[in-house]
Parts: sequence; C-alpha cells; structure tokens
Amino acid sequence: MAGKRSKSYQKARIKLQKLYERAHRMQDDAMHKYTTHLVKEYDAICIEDLDVKGMLMSHVASKGVHRALFGRFRSYLEYKCKSAGVKLVIANRFYPSTQRCAACGNIKKDDELAIKSMAPSTMNMCATTKNARTMARL
Repeated sequence: MAGKRSKSYQKARIKLQKLYERAHRMQDDAMHKYTTHLVKEYDAICIEDLDVKGMLMSHVASKGVHRALFGRFRSYLEYKCKSAGVKLVIANRFYPSTQRCAACGNIKKDDELAIKSMAPSTMNMCATTKNARTMARL
C-alpha cells in the first residue's frame, strides 16, 4: 500500500519538482551573473575561507548557510577568475580582519563584545572610530 499513490498526489509531486527545478535554475543563473560581474569589474578579488561544514552543524544558522550556496559561489569564482586572469585571494578564516585597524594595523584584543555587536569602536593606538565590518573591508 505504501508504494501506491493517487494520481492527484503524483501530479502534485511532479508540479512541486518542476517548481524546485525552476528555483534552482534561477539561483544558478543569479550566481553566474554575479560572479561574472565581479570578475569583469575587479582585477583582484578576496574572499574568506569559511568553515561551511562547521556552520552547517549549528542548528541556528544551518538552513540559511545551506541556502546561501557558499561552496558553489567559491567554485564559480575560482574557475572564472582562472579563465579571466583575475587574482583570487582566499583569506584565512582565522585572520583577525574585524579586529585589525585599517589605519595603523594594530590588532584589538580586548572588548570582544563591541566587536561581536559590530558597534562603532575606537582602535587603541590611532583613535580611529569605525565599526568592525567597515574595518574588515579596508
């Protein structure tokens, strides 16, 4: 009895599979367009080497990380950069980019709560005030 399904169930299943396939193709198209844009626009691209496997083990963010398709993004970027001659830099996941001051290079080790909350914080040596994400981009 478990193998036998109604015709309406089979139709609904096929319809759902087609919708999933369409969504997959749309994601793939958007990913290709974005990575192509990046490769055409920049001479060098830097991305962070993320611990995607570890992020998937976290029940809080696993679904969002899985949907973000980081692995596919990186592989597309790698082969497109290679074919276009664009330099792709993979930053170490343990590099303290959000704690390093872009102005003086000093690494901030205390006050981890300000770094985690991305609140504007003052670097120790040069008194530059920016939030951690802005500092990581510089």
